[in-house]
This record gives sequence, structure tokens and C-alpha cells, in this order.
Amino acid sequence: MKRILEKIIIVLLLFTCGQDDSDIQETQLMQLTALRVGTVNILSQETEAPINAPIVISFNEELAQSSVSKNVQLINATNSQLELEFSFIDQGKTVSAMPLEVLEQNAQYRIIIGADIKGLNGESFPGIEKSFTTINPPVFVHKVFIDDMEVNSNTRIKDISFNPSFKVAFSQPVSTLQVNDYISISDENGFVQLVSNQVLDSVINYTISETSLTPLKKYNFSISEELSENLSQPFSGYEFSFYTQLDSTFKFPEITDDELLTKIQEQTFKYFWDFGHPVSGLARERNTSGETVTSGGSGFGIMAIVVAIERGFITRQEGIDRLDKIITFLGEDADRFHGVWSHWLNGTSGQAIPFSANDDGGDLVETAFMVQGLLTVRQYLNDADGQEASMITKINALWESVEWDWYTQAGQDVLYWHWSPNFGWEKNHKITGWNEALIIYVLAASSPTHTIDVEVYTEGWSRSGDMKNSNSNSYYGHILDLRSDRGGPLFFSHYSFLGLDPRNLSDQFANYWTQNVNHTLINRDYCAQNPLNYVGYGTTSWGLTASDNNNGYSAHSPDNDRGVITPTAAISALPYAPEESMEAIRHFYYLMGDKLWGEYGFYDAFNITENWYASSYLAIDQGPIICMVENHRTGLLWDLFMSAPEVQAGLTKLGFTY
Repeated sequence: MKRILEKIIIVLLLFTCGQDDSDIQETQLMQLTALRVGTVNILSQETEAPINAPIVISFNEELAQSSVSKNVQLINATNSQLELEFSFIDQGKTVSAMPLEVLEQNAQYRIIIGADIKGLNGESFPGIEKSFTTINPPVFVHKVFIDDMEVNSNTRIKDISFNPSFKVAFSQPVSTLQVNDYISISDENGFVQLVSNQVLDSVINYTISETSLTPLKKYNFSISEELSENLSQPFSGYEFSFYTQLDSTFKFPEITDDELLTKIQEQTFKYFWDFGHPVSGLARERNTSGETVTSGGSGFGIMAIVVAIERGFITRQEGIDRLDKIITFLGEDADRFHGVWSHWLNGTSGQAIPFSANDDGGDLVETAFMVQGLLTVRQYLNDADGQEASMITKINALWESVEWDWYTQAGQDVLYWHWSPNFGWEKNHKITGWNEALIIYVLAASSPTHTIDVEVYTEGWSRSGDMKNSNSNSYYGHILDLRSDRGGPLFFSHYSFLGLDPRNLSDQFANYWTQNVNHTLINRDYCAQNPLNYVGYGTTSWGLTASDNNNGYSAHSPDNDRGVITPTAAISALPYAPEESMEAIRHFYYLMGDKLWGEYGFYDAFNITENWYASSYLAIDQGPIICMVENHRTGLLWDLFMSAPEVQAGLTKLGFTY
């Protein structure tokens, strides 16, 4: 028996001696997996760390929490131990030790983890000491998400929901108690109430409390730089703006497209009817112009009266009486300069009102818009009626007294825009193409009394052919024969063509239907692409042309894009792009009508990016809406103007086919 026990003891000793001592030791030791001050890893080397951040110590085993407080020490440069507050996370494997006082800046500290720290199951640790130097790094916003979309503050942020959620990630741990008083969302009316909750030690979620945000509105998201005082660390502030999405509910009851077009024409016509000057009957320049009336806009207005009679908005006699008043005033009271009216007139006296410096005389372009209207009215009148026959005679006298040839400035091969008895030709503005002025040359060539030579058109207007693109320019797949700036503002394809019918109109330079259609589609496609990332642009919200804007007035175009959409641009393009224009009309009326629709139809323009909506109406923008919509629906004004024998002769003279 004794020999058996001896053999057992020998075997056990051999077995024990055969084991690797390091294997036994490894099963009894804990591993330190992380040592950070805030987010700075100081485990691998001495480094700089923030002054107001927790010390985070992570092991691979759960800790015996009672052993921690005596074995984790923070020692300053004078060898004093600082008091720490401990908390445990990660199933007890990680301890966060927060100094109860803010560390000194640019001072050296030591973290000592003693050898008596234990794992929950008795695992040991050999101990470690690491040093770091404090700095006071700035806190910054690392990332912000709106509705799970990361914010890029270098671009315009659009189409945000009415009840968005915000996630704000900071560069270091912060709390809602530290941040909430310094974060805000606001508009010009005040602040939006926010609700917060902590997601991670550096991430806070915010939602909108109570009411929703307003559609198509700009809001400012801001974190005040004063947060730095609460954090005891530099913080330079953070802000960005965002825009809410469109409210897709209809603002007015839905009606048929035909009913909608009639409604638009009728409401828009009211501008010319209600803002016709009581003495002259001419249209005021805008709804706030008082005595100032416009010759060109009134030319559009008298064409609108013809539409209104035909549509039954007014009786024929009401329309004839207003037209008679206008025609009589133009012949008897209005200042004329070699038969040409000024841009602006006093509606009572008829005296010229200067439009700009050195421009107190004749304006040939505005006069052409008036004559286009007068000839359209003349073709509409019934010469068997006494009053209407008298009006025909007056129109002929006005038409034949316009000295188009005078405005070649002593026989040059080009027409000039202005002449003044006080300043002569000082403006020196040649009328050259391509722009809104084709009608001027057509009428000048058509004049039975003061016509121009063909060379004035081919050399002056066309700039000896340079008006035409040598290699037709293509934009978004649409080719332009004329202009290389994506067509310019859309009024180029409207003003001359309220009466001049482009459907089959061609000359040596262009097919004008193709030019106008492609110009329209380029303008729409540009707005859909929206390279400047303005708010509110799209396939159903487009149209860049001359109009009011939030800083005054400008001829908006793809090459002069200021974020301004002008309803007349897309609406007056209805003949050229019926489906695309009708989409825009529905958008403006049903979805934005609460902001855009008023007593006289659509307000002049809007810029959602700048939270600006016009309250103005301009005659020069109202007129094309009525007239071009009617040309799309019936061709009425095109048929009337083109029926004038002088116009037909003038077009033939210039080499047009129509």
C-alpha cells in the first residue's frame, strides 16, 4: 500500500512540473484593454489630454468594484492625490473615474492603477502608471443628422419634414444638462420648443415639441458659443440653416384645367380693368404707381381687353369704351417724339416721365409693344359700327405717324432705342438681337409711311448675322439657333409674340417656333437641375424672367439666377410647352396659392430661399399671361395681328415665311 501511495505522489509531481508556469499565470491575470482621458488614448505613450474629461479604464474581465477606489489614483505635479468619482459600465469591465475638480491646464498628471485591483473572480493585475499633460482642447460639433440625413453645412439644406428629429454628436462627452440651454431652432418669429434625450455620452437627440414647423420656411439651428463657459472649454459656436418641405395639400378646390385657365385670365385681367388710369385708361406701371402709366404694358393691356370681351369678362361695349378712351388719349394728350411715346407717362396730363437718366423722350421698344396692341385691336374692330370705325381711323393715324426711320439716327443700318429733345441720342442704345425686340423691326419694316430698309434688319438687328449661333448651341439636349446664354430671360419669347405668330415663322436666321420652344425647355430644365441649389425650384416650379425680386428688379435667367421664380414666365410659355407649363400652373395655384394668388391673379414673383413673396403686380408681366394663354387656347391674338396686311407685307419684305 505504501509503495502505491509513493507512485501516486511521484506521478502528481511529474504532472505538475510538466506544466508551463506562464499558462497558470495567464489564467490568473487581467488584461488592461484601454486607458483614455476623454477620447485620448494614453495607454501607448505619454500624451496630451483634455482638462475636463473622465479617465476611462477598461479590462477584459469584470472588476471587483470594491477594489477599484483604493487602486485607481490621479496624482498631480505636487504629488497630491485628486478625488475621483467612479462609475461602472460595460458589464462592470470598464470604470469611469471623473475628477471632482477641473484639472489645471499645461500641467502633468499621473494615473496609477495599483497591483491590488482585482477581478470579480480574483483575477490579479500587476499594476501600471501612465503620465499625461493637460491641455484645454476646443469642443466642436462632430456631426449633425436631421431625420437620419447627415448635415453638410456647406450646402443648402432643403425639404426637411415638419416634425424633424435632430442628432447632435460632439467631439467629447457632454450632457443634456450642459447643452440644452445653449441650443435652439428659430425663425424670424422666435424659437421652437425642443425636447432632448441623451443617446451616448457625446450624442444628444432633439425633437420638435408641440407644434410642427411651417412649410417652405427657413429655420436656423444654432448652438451658442456661450456653451464654452458651461463646459470650461473653448467652443466657437455652431449653426446652419435649413428649409422645410412643401405642404402638398391643395389650397383651393380642384377644378378642370380649362376652368383654371379661365380663372387665371379673368383674375389677371382685373389688373388692367381696375388699375386703368381714370383719365387716360392706360395701365399703371404697377399696382402702386399712382399717376405713372406705361406705354408698353398698356399695349399688352389693350390686347387683354380684346380677350376679356371674347371671354365675357366684360361686355363688348364696356371694352370698346375703354379702348376708345385710351386711343383718344394717346393721340390727343400723350407726349410723342417723332411719333414715339415715352416709356412712362403721366396718366392725367400725358407728359413724359423720365424712365432713367437721359431717358425723357421716345422709347421705340415700348412704342412697338403699344403698336402691336393697336393693330391687333384695329383688326378686331367692326368698321360697320360708327364708334368702332372712328377708332380704326384714330389707330391708323397713330400707327402711320410713328417715325421708325427717324430712329435709325440719320440713316444708319440699325434702329436706336431712345431719342430725347433734351439729350438727343445720348443714350446711344442700338436695338440688336436676339432679345425681346423682334417686333420692333417687323413693325418698322411694315410701316406704310416710315419704313426701314431691309439692311437695317439684316445688318443692324442681326448684327450682320452674328445674332445666329455659328454652331447651334445645345443645352440639356435642346438646340438654340439664337443666343449662347441658355436663351436669356423668358420674356424674349413672349413680348414680341403676343401678336406675332411664331408657329410657322422662319427667316434666314431661325425657325422662331423651334427657338421659343427650346428656349422654354432649357429654362425649365435649368430650374429642374437647379445648379445653385435654390429652394423651391423643380420640374413643376420654374420660370426665370424679368420681374421684381427681394432686392429690387432684375432680368432673371440661367445666367442671372437669383433664386427668383416668376409665375408669368412659365404661364406665358403655355403655347410652347403645354404640359410643362400646365404642371407649373397647377403647382403655383393649388400648392402655393396661399402665398402666390391674390385679387389680380398671381403675384409677380417669389424667392423661397430668401423667404420673400411679392405683393406687387406689374403690367408688363400681367399682360403676357392673359394674351399667351389665349393664344394657346384659341390663337385669337395671333390671328388678329397676322391678318393686318401691312404686317404681312413687312414680314415678306424682311424675308420671313409664315
